Amino acid sequence: MLHNNLQINEKNHLTFAGLDTVELSQKYNTPLMLLDVAKIRDKMRIYKNGLEKYFTKESFPCYASKALSIREIYRIAKEENIGIDVVSSGEIFTAKSVDFPLEKAFFHGNNKTDFDIEYAIKQGVGFFVVDNVEELLRVDNFSQKFNVKQNILLRITPGIDPHTNAKITTGQVDSKFGTPIETGQAFDIVSKALQLKNVNLKGFHCHVGSQCFDSTAFLDAVEIMLTFIKDLKVTFNYECDVLNLGGGYGVRYVEKDPFINIEENLKLVGKKFDETVKNLNIKKPLVVMEPGRSIVADSGLTLYTCGSFKTIEGYKNYVSIDGGMTDNPRFALYNSSYTIYNASRVNGQDKVVATIAGRCCESGDIIQENVEITKPTRGDIIAVAVTGAYNYSMASNYNRITRPPIVAIENKNDKIIVKRESFEDLIKNEL
Repeated sequence: MLHNNLQINEKNHLTFAGLDTVELSQKYNTPLMLLDVAKIRDKMRIYKNGLEKYFTKESFPCYASKALSIREIYRIAKEENIGIDVVSSGEIFTAKSVDFPLEKAFFHGNNKTDFDIEYAIKQGVGFFVVDNVEELLRVDNFSQKFNVKQNILLRITPGIDPHTNAKITTGQVDSKFGTPIETGQAFDIVSKALQLKNVNLKGFHCHVGSQCFDSTAFLDAVEIMLTFIKDLKVTFNYECDVLNLGGGYGVRYVEKDPFINIEENLKLVGKKFDETVKNLNIKKPLVVMEPGRSIVADSGLTLYTCGSFKTIEGYKNYVSIDGGMTDNPRFALYNSSYTIYNASRVNGQDKVVATIAGRCCESGDIIQENVEITKPTRGDIIAVAVTGAYNYSMASNYNRITRPPIVAIENKNDKIIVKRESFEDLIKNEL
């Protein structure tokens, strides 16, 4: 199977985290999102232990909230003693609602409003990752207003193309995020930050993009960013305390995607980091990484019920499901690949190739095309693997469809952590 939390039982049903998915669908109805908590914890620990072992003992990961921002995730992150990456006041509020220690939060975003800045400072957010000069000045002003000296990192674009999907690439020079080294603007914003009295420049952040299946982009980022830090030491006599390397490693969505050993890759990057620090004769900063998808994606599975199997003679087959782009817009946005199973009859002789189509009144409401699957009939359960990241967090109420619940599984026990939306929820803010 694609991941070790997916198996087939004696009934020929798909199991997830040790539980029968067909039975879960009968218990909770569909669409239904499942989360494997043990796998989430395991990924958090791999990053935490690897960063402490191969960089500095003070180094740590921050969970990238945008992948899946719900209260239970912040509870788990708190228990595992890692930080969080937040990108909105709403994510800060959600984390605060479960008493996550916000001094371990890094606040990102290329356009923080005055409300965001004031709210984050009032809530005690540990670090602002400052994107631009205008934001820098506003953070300084609000810090003065509330009589604090706010820790900040400056987001720097290192000019790296990781050769992933253009829509998830962030480290190239021409990006809406950060300030580029290549144009000389990075030196200017550092100079400005060092002159301000109400912010404390602790270091720098860079992010090259998502779905990196090897360490090439991270190795390049280490070389570029540490050289930049050396140049700042020479120019401003400034020593960097924190270097944030951004997101984590890629996730296996389909069989052709490679397996990746996260610890071995962290070891490789750590070796490059140590060598470069030594060669440049600079202080060794603690290192932060911000995996989101890498932590929760393969911890997720979504279950649907098949409504029909339709054949367009001479063209293709369609499997219609009771969810779609409202709970998973990633194929519509990125043409994303997924592995899909007929959970009711995983191994069957009657295999077909079909397009998995959602229920929305939209021709682009597709989950995946050209899927080989045991031919489903009405009522069969269709399972889409690796849906823990950027599914529920990007879900909508298009066509007035309610969002599905999320059920967490740990030690073969299942519990609802997000309730299914009701029709009343759809109109609760309307007058």
